[in-house]
Amino acid sequence: MPEASYNHLISEIKTLNLSEQLRLLEETAMLIRKKTSETRPRSILELKGKGKDIWKGLNVKAYIDEERSSWNG
Repeated sequence: MPEASYNHLISEIKTLNLSEQLRLLEETAMLIRKKTSETRPRSILELKGKGKDIWKGLNVKAYIDEERSSWNG
């Protein structure tokens, strides 16, 4: 949503009385709940293989040793 549309929407909401704002809030919350319930649960396994190029060619033992030595200050 462009910034101008967002700002216009906010200014319109401010013109509503309190009960109308609360009704709008409730209806918006219902829309968001419905939309989020339609999405499928995510799995940590979806991350498998992500970022593997970052570690390519890295000496794992040296990296771990360096990290562990930093723990002691």
